Amino acid sequence: MKAKMIGNKIVKTVQDINHARISPEERQLLTNFSGGDLSKSDFAGVTAHNRKFKGSALRGSDFSGADLTGSSFTGSDVREANFDGTNLTDCTFSANDLTDASFNKTILLRTLFSASGLNGAKFVVAQLTDVRVTGTDLRKTVFENCTFIGVDFTHSDLRSVCLDGQSFTGVRFDKAALSEATFNGAMLRNVSFRPTYALTNKFYRAIKTICFDGARMDKLTYAELKGLRADLSKVTFI
Repeated sequence: MKAKMIGNKIVKTVQDINHARISPEERQLLTNFSGGDLSKSDFAGVTAHNRKFKGSALRGSDFSGADLTGSSFTGSDVREANFDGTNLTDCTFSANDLTDASFNKTILLRTLFSASGLNGAKFVVAQLTDVRVTGTDLRKTVFENCTFIGVDFTHSDLRSVCLDGQSFTGVRFDKAALSEATFNGAMLRNVSFRPTYALTNKFYRAIKTICFDGARMDKLTYAELKGLRADLSKVTFI
């Protein structure tokens, strides 16, 4: 980020801006980064709550270790952005391109991803708590060693996604596409798989393509999947 002159002060970072003596009108401008060309900007480690990025160019920007609580990203180019270790509590990502973005050890609490492109995006060693991922294509998204608690994947496309060895508690896959997805060695507790459409032969065939080999699950989750005719021959109870 380039240095800016505010009053009689030169500020170089978001923290400096927050502490500069500026008018309410100027402060409002500094919380709204909409429409700006911020490609490859350095936001690493900043504290920047409730910022707005609408129609912004953020490709390759570094948000690692930042606290972006309550911020919103809408209709922006966020390809290849680095969110490693970033606090994204109560953040909203709507209709963004997040291709190849990195979410390694990211704090994801009540975060919303809606209708965003996540091709090649990587969620690694992340805990997703009360996160909503709705209407989103996740077929080329990577999840590794993640913990999902209270996550809602309603209407998302998870066909062929590998979710092996990960933990799911209170997660909803309602009306999600899951053909060929794998949960090998995963732990599932109180997980919901309500169908996307009527219980037709096509639906049952799709359910049978999901692989749960070596998965562990509670009896309620097991009963729901059994009723949907999933292959649970290699599943054990928690």
